[in-house]
Amino acid sequence: MRSPTRLHLASRARAGPPLAAPAVAGPATRPGVYVSAADLAALEIAARDFHFLPRQPVHSVLAGRHASKVRGRGLEFEELRPYLPGDDIRSMDWRVTARTGAPHVRVYSEEKDRPVLLLVDQRMNMFFGTRRAMKSVSAAEAAALVAWRVLMDGDRVGGLVFGDTDFSDLRPQRSREAVLHLLGEVAHRNQLLRADAPAGRGGDQLNRALQHAARLAHHDHLVVVISDFDGHDAMTRDLLTRIAARNDLLAVIVHDPFMSELPPAGDLVVSDGELQVELGLGRDAVRRGIASFVDARSRELFEWRHLIGVPVLPLSAAEETAPQLRRLLGQDSAHMRRGRRA
Repeated sequence: MRSPTRLHLASRARAGPPLAAPAVAGPATRPGVYVSAADLAALEIAARDFHFLPRQPVHSVLAGRHASKVRGRGLEFEELRPYLPGDDIRSMDWRVTARTGAPHVRVYSEEKDRPVLLLVDQRMNMFFGTRRAMKSVSAAEAAALVAWRVLMDGDRVGGLVFGDTDFSDLRPQRSREAVLHLLGEVAHRNQLLRADAPAGRGGDQLNRALQHAARLAHHDHLVVVISDFDGHDAMTRDLLTRIAARNDLLAVIVHDPFMSELPPAGDLVVSDGELQVELGLGRDAVRRGIASFVDARSRELFEWRHLIGVPVLPLSAAEETAPQLRRLLGQDSAHMRRGRRA
């Protein structure tokens, strides 16, 4: 079911004003509101502390039944040769062994690379934040960290960066220049967002981007969708199912804690892009209604883990992005151990 409302940048709750920049502000005037290509390039060092390999710690969101959903590179048959002492018995080709009367093993090599496709949401609905950063900034940071990590692993990386009316298509390549080009496009679209921009225009862009991704990722890609999934519906789930059937798929759900941690009083303006209503947060009925809406939406998104087997990573715009990814992927403790040794 499509989300019926969107929270825009008109909150007057006592928790303090959102991070929204005025329409006349330049892109570099307020950290957390906009991000630059240089900011994203600087995240290369932080990307060394996590990975998407199938062997994940037990507390990783990819552990257990979801580990198989991030397979890493596959194996490619290389040769059939006579058995040698020390060979793994599990690689024995029993048919050839029976036919020849001598033990033979099948030798595999790791595939050279795995294309990675990032879908990065930079629609107007992402231009909201009450602490640290806008959701659009957190999404851009997550995309940069993943892109750098992929390049370090020797894989190709590309992306679909989508706004309210169109998207940029950058096909997967294996080079530093390609990553910088992708991050430059993310930063460009991020800096196009404005507080006075017309709202509610990009509801269908998520599905359009997923449709295009489904055409590009025929098989054995890693597709990472970084979005708040505003405007998702049954078609969104169907497209994710289609992509996940032949590829690895991760859903990074960017959120702001404001709606789940409402202040005790104040006014909240909610809009569907055309009409808007002012809600008094001091009324119990209003608070219950908002809490019910947020809870139902969260349950629906996280049920994708079980319905279509897609790992879901919740990313808060209120916290630093790199530590969250390390924690979600179960590598935070290892990072801390390295820090203590240093």
